[in-house]
This record gives sequence, structure tokens and C-alpha cells, in this order.
Amino acid sequence: MTIRVLLADDQTLLRSAFKILVDSEPDMEVVAEAADGAEAVALTRTARADVVLMDIRMPGTDGLAATRTISEDPDLSHVRVVMLTTFEVDEYVVQSLRAGASGFLGKGAEPEELLNAIRVAAAGDALLSPAATKGLIAKFLAQGGGADHPADPGAYSERLSALTGREREVLVLVAGGHSNDEIADRLEVSPLTVKTHVNRSMAKLGARDRAQLVVTAYESGLVRPRGE
Repeated sequence: MTIRVLLADDQTLLRSAFKILVDSEPDMEVVAEAADGAEAVALTRTARADVVLMDIRMPGTDGLAATRTISEDPDLSHVRVVMLTTFEVDEYVVQSLRAGASGFLGKGAEPEELLNAIRVAAAGDALLSPAATKGLIAKFLAQGGGADHPADPGAYSERLSALTGREREVLVLVAGGHSNDEIADRLEVSPLTVKTHVNRSMAKLGARDRAQLVVTAYESGLVRPRGE
């Protein structure tokens, strides 16, 4: 199957560069381009996109609002959004993941990293670059869970109690930015077993994907940034 990609960025030149890169791959194609968030939402529906590469800062409706609209629409539940920004350690990392983004990548990423992010998102997984993960942790350290959405560990206690010991262990490693293969090596189990634990944890914690598991792990207090 060909991965249908929508590019949402207010910079025409950047969209053109991304389009050339994406269209050069045999398993993906750019099906639409948007210059702002509102247009991105509309085209996501009409162009039947699988993955949206979404710039955070755009005029009018920004990438955060557009991502939230897409993630909350049941008819677009199959769509995955990968947020793009000039700076990976960005004040919007936490908000992006809360809005429903499946990943976060810097615009300075290597071409192969960007293409891999599209494939990972299309497969239903989530991607956080190491720099973005560190930025996310830094935000929780600085803001105590985010200034706009203060952490409330008590609200998670019941759902956390539903996790098995192994699921908690896997969740801690996911929050550390480790891939399924890396977690499998650490725990000496198969990647498939890790994926099963991750999926069960998402279901029990009400997380849309792996990226939101990271947010939940810190907001619940299950994982604390180093230095606390």
C-alpha cells in the first residue's frame, strides 16, 4: 500500500522540498499541501491522508489546533500526525502530544529520519526523536507537568493500578525514549511481547498512542525527570 502524505507548512519552499523527498519513495506519495491548519484539516478529510506532516507555527489555525481537531474526529481515527518544528526542544512539545500527535521531529532531521517517521507513524506506532524526548522531559522538570495543564497524579492512580508489574516496567522504558527492540533487549523478551505490553498499557491508560504514553508516565508521577 502507498502511504498517502499531507504536507502542512506555511513555507512554500519547504513544502516543495518535502514533496520531492516523499514522492521519490516508491511506497509513499504527497496527496495534498496546506498552508495553514484549517486547510490541513479540510484536506486531511478530502484527500484521505494517512500521515500529516504538520508544522506547529502557522498563521490562522496553528498546527496544535489542527492536530487536536484531527485527533478528536472519529472519522479520522486512522490519520497520524507527525509534528515538525525548527527547534526540537520547543515549548510546544508537550502540547503537541496532548493534542494527539503521534510524533515530533525537527525540520533539521536527516531525509532518512523524516521518511522513517512517516513509515513508523503510518504503521500505527509513534516516533519521538531523542532530542524531542529530552525536551519533553525538560518541560516536565521545569513546569511540573506543564504550566497550562498541571499534573494530577491522583487522577491516574486507578488506571495505573490496572497495569501489571511488567506493563509498568515497559512503560518506564517507553518514557525513557527506548524503542521496542531496545526494551526487548533489556528485558530479554521478544519485540512482539513488548508491543503487546505497550498496546495493553495504552488501552488501560486511555492513551491514543505511544507518544501519549510518555506524557501519561510523567503526569502520573510513575516516572520522574532526573534531578527531581
